Amino acid sequence: MMQLSMRRAVLRALSAAGLAFALPASPVFAADVLRVSAIPDESPTELQRKFEPLGKYLEQQLGMPVKFVPVTDYAAVVEALGAGKVDLAWLGGFTYVQAKLRTAGAAVPLVQREEDARFTSKFVTADPGINTLADLKGKRFAFGSPSSTSGHLMPRHFLAEAGVSPETDFANMAFSGAHDATAAFVAAGKVDAGALNASVWDKLVAQGKVDPAKVRVFYTTPGYYDYNWTVRGDLDAGVQARIKAAFLALDPAKPADKAILDLQRASRFIATEPSNYDGIESAARAAGLIQ
Repeated sequence: MMQLSMRRAVLRALSAAGLAFALPASPVFAADVLRVSAIPDESPTELQRKFEPLGKYLEQQLGMPVKFVPVTDYAAVVEALGAGKVDLAWLGGFTYVQAKLRTAGAAVPLVQREEDARFTSKFVTADPGINTLADLKGKRFAFGSPSSTSGHLMPRHFLAEAGVSPETDFANMAFSGAHDATAAFVAAGKVDAGALNASVWDKLVAQGKVDPAKVRVFYTTPGYYDYNWTVRGDLDAGVQARIKAAFLALDPAKPADKAILDLQRASRFIATEPSNYDGIESAARAAGLIQ
């Protein structure tokens, strides 16, 4: 019964993103202020720290004020983009698919980090008895957000390929809400294992916020497309083009640009397109997370 309730909670969280109702966004065609948001896959203070220099760079490149609009959860970003309340959003692959459905295909993915063309998730544990995905049966497990690509959807996809069902095989399934929170859950012994994105894991280790001698990676997924910067489809076409050009112009050979790229954990940005996320949509439908 608990697992059934958890399943229903996941589907409620996803439907909150407006997946069942592809309503058109409010027709606002130009922006005097570029309103930017991001899925809260890390703590609010970390998101703000990462965005501040990027926001200043975009202001310089676009010649308009840029405002960061924080949100409380993944579904809120999708809804804000679909309702025309933000102009540009940092989305995961799954939240982009949700935004595409929410806007009847109007949301436009502009750029992604080069690393996002082959992103991975890490499965981590502090339990010496866990060494394969099959060893997770009967264990307590944490995903990130229900709408997270690298913290839920794709880990769930690869668990299914390994014959592990979260609803029936885990002793308990939790959603931490963010990648860094998942690592903290595992380190604190709240769960036996968890899944988070490879980029956040590497950062946590580099910053000394997790001890890899105590919490270790026991499985890394195959690669898949993930994060991108997406604009609302009715944003002025000229503004869209300038935003895309600004990201593509970031040059790691220039110290100021490299500082921005490093905060974004990017070697550089490259163009992307909707078809890159067809595999994510197929995985979500196969998992029953969208209809």
